[in-house]
Amino acid sequence: MQRARPRPLHAPDPYGTPPYGEPGPWAPAPPVQHPAAATPAQGTAMPSPAHGTPMPPERVTPPPYAGGPIPHAAPYAPHPADQAPVPVEQQAHHAAPPLAGGSAGPGTVPGGPGLNPPPPGGPWQRYDPWNAPAPADGRRRGTKRGRRLLVVWTAVVALVAGGIGGLVGTYLERDGSSADVELPQADTESVKRDPGSIAGIAARVLPGVVTIHVSGSDAQGTGTGFVLDSQGHILTNNHVVEPAGSSGDISVTFSGGETAKAEVIGHDSGYDLAVVKVTGVRGLKPLALGNSENVQVGDPVVAIGAPFDLANTVTSGIISAKERPITAGGEKGDGSDISYVDALQTDAPINPGNSGGPLVDAQGRVIGINSAIRSADSGSDLEGGQAGSIGLGFAIPVNQGKRVAEELINTGRATHPVIGVTLDMDYSGDGARVATKGNNGGSPVNPGGPGAKAGIEGGDVVNAVDGARIHSAEELIVKIRSHRPEDRLALTVERGGKERKVTLVLGSADGS
Repeated sequence: MQRARPRPLHAPDPYGTPPYGEPGPWAPAPPVQHPAAATPAQGTAMPSPAHGTPMPPERVTPPPYAGGPIPHAAPYAPHPADQAPVPVEQQAHHAAPPLAGGSAGPGTVPGGPGLNPPPPGGPWQRYDPWNAPAPADGRRRGTKRGRRLLVVWTAVVALVAGGIGGLVGTYLERDGSSADVELPQADTESVKRDPGSIAGIAARVLPGVVTIHVSGSDAQGTGTGFVLDSQGHILTNNHVVEPAGSSGDISVTFSGGETAKAEVIGHDSGYDLAVVKVTGVRGLKPLALGNSENVQVGDPVVAIGAPFDLANTVTSGIISAKERPITAGGEKGDGSDISYVDALQTDAPINPGNSGGPLVDAQGRVIGINSAIRSADSGSDLEGGQAGSIGLGFAIPVNQGKRVAEELINTGRATHPVIGVTLDMDYSGDGARVATKGNNGGSPVNPGGPGAKAGIEGGDVVNAVDGARIHSAEELIVKIRSHRPEDRLALTVERGGKERKVTLVLGSADGS
């Protein structure tokens, strides 16, 4: 878009005279001399004042008549007083010198110099108010001065703006906003947590949990344990310390990083429990023991241990089930290393290395000893390790762990409750069937034992213990070992298609 030019207040008259001899903005353009039509005076040409070159005399055309041009109009001469003087500057660049003797040539317009005919297309064709010649009274010099002032002011404004920009840039750079990014962040807060929260439970329990490293002649391993008392007794799983054998090394690392040597006090493969002891260690933090009989499905729990040797790992979940009969071990082939556990099932992530660690309740009390996991497959990784947790972890109830730990600390051995019968481990029917022959070919019911006193015979099938259904021989063993010797049990026994209930008192046998 172009800028609009100013509109004149009234239409200029190209043939009129400037008011009182002063050329105004709407003065007609000076006449252009036509050399071919010039009439010389005295046969000579007047030199131009500006350039000094000969200029031909001007040719003056008669003014137009209002009704149109008049042919053969007689020339007339204007009065000398009415002829306005032409500025020197215009004379130098535009106007021709007057005729000799001061008389006007033919066709002179009164009151001004002779004019050429208007150019074709009308009197406005060659007029441009933006390119009008500057007056000769010094206003051109004022325009140049104004331009100089404009340049100076522009430079001053640029310097001031540059200075302000520099100050702002310096401030921003000093403040770090131009180079560094500083993100909003919460202020430092208290690290104390609600004692019933997972963080609060972990803070109380972690000082009493240890990581156990075992190395033997043929194997080595890592597990977890927890402090039982101020004397340095630590409870863990039997399969954690088993690689040490009778001459291996066992070291214990506390949550604070302190380490100590440990020795085995007693172990039992049937319960998969062992007790080790450290000496010369001060400031031990024994964990409080809960009661597994009080645990209900859905209760929140926290597991702490060293899965894959990652010490002080805390996971949480709930109790998924109670009295879940599981068996673990059996690598030896003779069944001597099989453990039977009436376990607590949890979905708290438990992995290899968590074995022997505590499973605690919302009050931070131990309710189970993490012992086994169920994997989706046999599992392997690049290092040949076991598969990880799929949310099926199992813990030995603390009531059973407490009894076994006390026996191991006091006597070095644990006792097992028994009913004094030999079970048929190959029976595929529902329930647990008593074998028809013993292991040595004798009677499957020990004479004088708890089973014999209750009237159990070979071939009988035990379908329930204290009203709970039994589906296999393993389940019957688990139920029996969840009790103490001399506990009284009510059994439902089937013989010849008929069921009857019997009561027996559990006997005792030494563990291994």
